[in-house]
Amino acid sequence: MKRRSINPPATEEMYDRLHFSQATRVGDLIWVSGQVGIDPITTTPGDGMEAQARLAFEGVQNVLEAAGASLADIVELTTFHTDLRGDIKEFTRVKDEYIPDRYPSWTAVGVTQLARPEFLVEIHVVAVAGSGEG
Repeated sequence: MKRRSINPPATEEMYDRLHFSQATRVGDLIWVSGQVGIDPITTTPGDGMEAQARLAFEGVQNVLEAAGASLADIVELTTFHTDLRGDIKEFTRVKDEYIPDRYPSWTAVGVTQLARPEFLVEIHVVAVAGSGEG
């Protein structure tokens, strides 16, 4: 099996500058790098947990689509929160909109900081292409 780096067009600058792929696919397995709640055009963080969670899930969705998969193919979800106890209910509501059934394994971790002080959440997923069908 060959390893393939996944970098949607809007993320190629980040690949060149920071030296990491948005996802790596080997066979049907896809590892998606952490996605944060920023607007992909302006790189401005969303205002509050709901907005950042939506933007982060949109990032996950875009990367998975570029890799030939969908949100339904997620088998493992890991989330990092700067205020886990304070924001988990709001985050869970948004998560359930993007992953409404066939819930993946999920680990939520409270952290003291993310890459930028404005970031509230970061989402990492592992997916198996085609596993969400049927």
